[in-house]
This record gives sequence, C-alpha cells and structure tokens, in this order.
Amino acid sequence: MYRLSPLLIVVLLLWAVSAVGCIVFVLLHSGKGTGVGEAIAGSIYGGDMGSSIVEKNLDRITVVLAIVFVVTLLILMVIYPQGVIS
Repeated sequence: MYRLSPLLIVVLLLWAVSAVGCIVFVLLHSGKGTGVGEAIAGSIYGGDMGSSIVEKNLDRITVVLAIVFVVTLLILMVIYPQGVIS
C-alpha cells in the first residue's frame, strides 16, 4: 500500500475544494440581472447598491478560487509530470 505525503494530501484537497468552489461561484453570478446573486442582493439590501456589492464580492471570491485552482494544478504538474502517483 502506497502512503501519500501530507503535502500531497493538502494540495489535492485545495485543488478539489477550489474546483468545486469555482463551479459554485460561477453559477451564482447573474446574467443581466437575473441570477442568484441578484436575488440574494435584492433580499438583503433591497437596492441597486447592494447588488453591486454582492456582485463585486462574488467576483473577488471567484478570482481567488480560480487562482488557487491554477496554482495547485501547476504544483501537481511539477510534482507528478507523468500523472502517476505511485
């Protein structure tokens, strides 16, 4: 039985969480004022200003998750260039 290093486990967890997070937060974005982000902003703030704050926060979180995803993917590519964990 092969034992995974703690660093590899952390990198794989960060990669998986950031991948799922990217999917979720991209789907939360609104398309021309009809998304989940608009529904949340409308119920919390009740105005146009609140929706822009929520959209900006969604943008920031999505960008951070995308950067984490790419960095962890590059780390995995450097550690295992052939794609084999053994």
